[in-house]
This record gives sequence, C-alpha cells and structure tokens, in this order.
Amino acid sequence: MPKRDKAVSPRASPPHTPPPGTDSEAEEADQAGASAAEMGTYKCCIFFTRRFALADTTTPEDVRALFSRYAGGSPYMLADDLRRYLAAWGGADGEVPEQIIDRILQDRSRTPRFGRPALTVDDFLHFLFSEDLNPPLRCSKVHQDMNAPLSHYFIYTGHNSYLTGNQLSSDCSDVPIIKALQIGVRVIELDIWPNFSKDDIDVLHGRTLTAPVSLIKCLRSIKEYAFVASPYPVIITLEDHLTPDLQAKVAKMVLEVFGDILYYPESKHLQEFPSPEALKGRVILSTKPPKEYLEAKGDTTKEREIETQFKKGEREEAAWGVEVPDIQDEMQVADRNDDDLLYRERGADGDDEKKTKHVAAEYKHLITIKAGKPKGPLVDALKNDPDKVRRLSLSEQELAKVAARHGPNIVSFTHRNMLRIYPKGTRFNSSNYNPFLGWVHGAQMVAFNMQGHGRALWLMHGFYKANGCCGYVKKPDFLMQTCPDGKVFDPKADLPVKTTLKVKVYMGEGWQKDFKQTHFDTYSPPDFYVKVGIAGVPLDSVMRKTKAVEDSWVPVWEEEFAFPLTVPEIAVLRVEVHEQDVSEDDFGGQTALPVAELRPGIRAVPLFDHKGLKFKSVKLLMSFEFA
Repeated sequence: MPKRDKAVSPRASPPHTPPPGTDSEAEEADQAGASAAEMGTYKCCIFFTRRFALADTTTPEDVRALFSRYAGGSPYMLADDLRRYLAAWGGADGEVPEQIIDRILQDRSRTPRFGRPALTVDDFLHFLFSEDLNPPLRCSKVHQDMNAPLSHYFIYTGHNSYLTGNQLSSDCSDVPIIKALQIGVRVIELDIWPNFSKDDIDVLHGRTLTAPVSLIKCLRSIKEYAFVASPYPVIITLEDHLTPDLQAKVAKMVLEVFGDILYYPESKHLQEFPSPEALKGRVILSTKPPKEYLEAKGDTTKEREIETQFKKGEREEAAWGVEVPDIQDEMQVADRNDDDLLYRERGADGDDEKKTKHVAAEYKHLITIKAGKPKGPLVDALKNDPDKVRRLSLSEQELAKVAARHGPNIVSFTHRNMLRIYPKGTRFNSSNYNPFLGWVHGAQMVAFNMQGHGRALWLMHGFYKANGCCGYVKKPDFLMQTCPDGKVFDPKADLPVKTTLKVKVYMGEGWQKDFKQTHFDTYSPPDFYVKVGIAGVPLDSVMRKTKAVEDSWVPVWEEEFAFPLTVPEIAVLRVEVHEQDVSEDDFGGQTALPVAELRPGIRAVPLFDHKGLKFKSVKLLMSFEFA
C-alpha cells in the first residue's frame, strides 16, 4: 500500500545538520542508539532525519481513580487491596493476589519496596493491560448446559473444509481440516467422489480444477485432531457423489478409522437428537441422499471458463476489507428477486425409498443426522414431523428469501430439527456472508469457508469464543420457545431495548514490537483510530469510530460509546484498529467478542491479524459496562 509523506508535525524536530568536521553517520548512529527508547527517528529524503518524541504513556484518569479507591489513597496497592479489587471486578482466574503482584514486578524488573510486595499505579496499569491476568471474557471454560439435544446449540461449522484456497483451482488437503479442528470447529464437510480409476474415494470440489486428496487421509487426520480443542462431538457432513459399491467402501473405511468413537443409532429415524454431553468424544456422520452420479474428472469445466468465473467472483466479493452486509437489506433484496427460490423443484425427498434404494445399506446405517431434499415450496420443507428429526440445507440466498416472508417458520423448524446454511455458489474466492442471517433464525450449522479470511469470518471466530471455545454455544431461550398463542421469535419484529452496553476505548500498545518502524508510514509514526460496534439483529448492528491520534505508537483515545441492545444474547462486539492514510487506510488489528460473556470493568483486549492469528503484543485497554 502506498505511503504518504505527511507534513512535518509540530512534534517533529527540525532536520538535523551535523556540525563541520564530524562523522555524520557515526553521530547519527550514536544518537539513534542513545535515544531509541525516547525517540522515533525516520529518514527524510537523503540528508535529513525526522525525530518524534514517543508520547508519554499517560495512565488514564479512570485507572488512577480505580487504583486510589482500592489502595485507600495510598501510593501503593498491597495484596489485600488487590484481593478486594478482584473480588469486586474479577480477573486472574486461579491466581492469588500475592502471585499476581510477584508476576507484575518480575515483568517490570522491579523489586518490592521495603521488602513488601506492592503495586504502584503504573504497575496496576500493567496488570490491567495483561490479557492473561485481566481477560475481557468472563469464563475460559465450558459453563453452559450441555445436556440438551444438539438442535438447541449453534455449532461451529465449516464449508468445503478440505480446500486450501479458492473454490475452483486450489489444492485439496487435510491441512485445512486440521487447522479447523485446532481452533474448535465441530462440523467438517467433505465432498466425496470416485478417484480416477474409480476403485477408491477422493475428496475434492467436483467438476473443477481442484487437486484431490484421498478420503482415508482426511478421515485419519480428523480422528487424530478431533478433540484437541474440544471434547464435544465432531460431525462430518458428506456431500456424496459415489456409486453404491464405493459407498460400501466408505462405510468400511469409516468403521476401521473411527472404531468405537463412531456414533450411530440403531433406530432408522431419531425422534430427538442426542446431547453434546452424551456424544462427548464421538464422531457422527450426516449426509443427504446422493446426487445423480457425476464424473468428477475428465470432462471438467475448461480452465478458461474457470478463470472467468473466478474473476467474476472476485469482483462480486472483494477481499477482507468489504463490510459485512446488513441482513435486513439482504432479506429485502431477496424478497424482490428470484421468486423461483421459494418454489423451485429441489429434487426428491430424502426419505423416498424409491429414490434411495440404490444407497448401500451398510453406508446408510451409519448416518446419524439424515438430510432430506424437499420437493416443492421451501416453506413446506420447514414443517415439523412429530415422528422424526432431520437436517435441512439452504443456501444463503434461499435462507434470505424464505426468511423475508416466513422467518418464524424457520425458527419453529429449528426447535427440533437441524438447519444448515451454506455460501452461495458464486463465492469462487471462498468469501463468506453475514452469519447472523442464520443465527437470528436459529440455524445451528452456519457453514463458513475457514480459508475465506475477512470480516464475516472474524464474526464467526468471535461468536464461538463463547462457552469456553468448545464449538457449541447454547441457543438463547427465546429461540427455543413457543408462546401460548403459538407464536415464536420473529427477528424482524420491533423489539424493546434490553440493556445498553457502554464501551470506552482508552489506549493501545504493542504495534512498535510487532511491526517494522516504517510499516504504516515511511516518514512518521502511525495515525491510529479505532472502529467499534455491534453485529447482531438489524436493530442492534452499528459501527462507530474514534478520532485518529497522529504520530503515535502508543495512541490514547479515551472515547466512550453507548450501544442499546435488543438481543444482547447473540450480539458480538466488533473492534478494529486502522491507520489513517491519504489513499487507503492500513489495517492495525481486530477482534470480535460475544457480548453476553464480556466481563465488566477495565480490561485488556488482545488483537488479531486479518487471518485471525493473535498478535504477540498488540492490544487495547477498554472498559465495558452494562446499564
């Protein structure tokens, strides 16, 4: 990204001209070394440098007041004082005040004054800025009831989990599957096709140029990494394009790889799904009746056609910088267009024995979550069957269309049944959609391309930080209840405000450790600002931003925002840091946090890069208050 040469700031020192008879380079090196901790030195043109005094890390007044309150007006906070603070505000799970003080003093290379371990106000600020001692979320462990049926939970779900990149020409591999499982994803999708010789099974995106990976390799990796991040069940959704003989081979393969950890019921149809607790440490399969057999290789789409499609997808869905679309707008657009999405023929019903008689019996027996393909109007597919539960899959476009007219029907369907939402077919670059379109209607499996980095995926990662990052988040009661008058939750209803979240952004630090000095600007320190807001139902969704703090690696904003919330139970707090630039602003970090699990008080908020990897040092100091 091009950098600008900003006008000389009032804080910048005048160009330095060495006196006659001195070695200018040696002098410059000596001065730079001597002042490294106090000054930021930037080369300007060939002969000049610009120096910027690093802003004093002023302790926010709110922090000073908090310190004084619990230290009783003393300049030192003792262990008993810190104990009272922790009792009131929480933090540092599992560590006692004496240990915390020792850690802070060691981090700051300080020895106890007069042999008594105590914190100064600057030490206290260091404590508040420590993400492990003062995290922003209330609980790092599973704390929700895990004994309800699977249909009562949002489940961390992947789409085309084997792809390393775009949907048309990237490699297929078990590496993305492993990475997904390591961050807590609980639903892995595999598209299975006959291999070239038609005697074994490959995983690939059919009728494209994606290079295949063997099914057995994927299954073995799933078994190895299934429970490294969470003990709760892993669901494998199979997009099946196999002949009956190869289906039988899949059944044998699955049994051999997973053995006793594979769960499948003896009954033909489940009347209620088991709970995550009952399925702890188990793997289960979900699929729909196979499509008509198609060749995966040979007569594939031509490379030129694929390139055209990919470019079209890139134009439609740009990179991570595109803002997440508003779900209300999506439903309105869908309602105006494509009426056939509500009424088009979607194939034969999944329980039509005449249509599924060619499915291998041993394969069919292993499918726990059965997915039918309804025929006729989509709204008819949302009818509940009192004798069995099932899974229904809808594209994001189909969901938007049916939600615009029949939202409560969707919510009612998801009381007992599973609903899976998947990206539209034109997302060739593996981009994603607004997940709240599914969540506000109770959809359990909102399937995402985990390699499709961007704001939508940041929301997905943030949402599943809830409940100890176990990959299962219990749906709020209002999404599971039917009122006496037969009505259910309507996401489009005009809802009252339940609570107001007040967020204050104090300051940030760590960029000078994680980035090169000239990463943001060639000739001066960065000008950071923060965007903060809410993702959730349309009434709650909003973004605000702070002023830009010029020429500072340790920016101090001290700005407060208030967010009235109608559905705080599923809202996500969005935080992004950008560096203001003339042409295009640079990215400085992001995070997303479940509002329902925010810990009130002043907290350290670590930031992540655009791929979702946590920076080593970059973090913000923020406060949260519910009113």
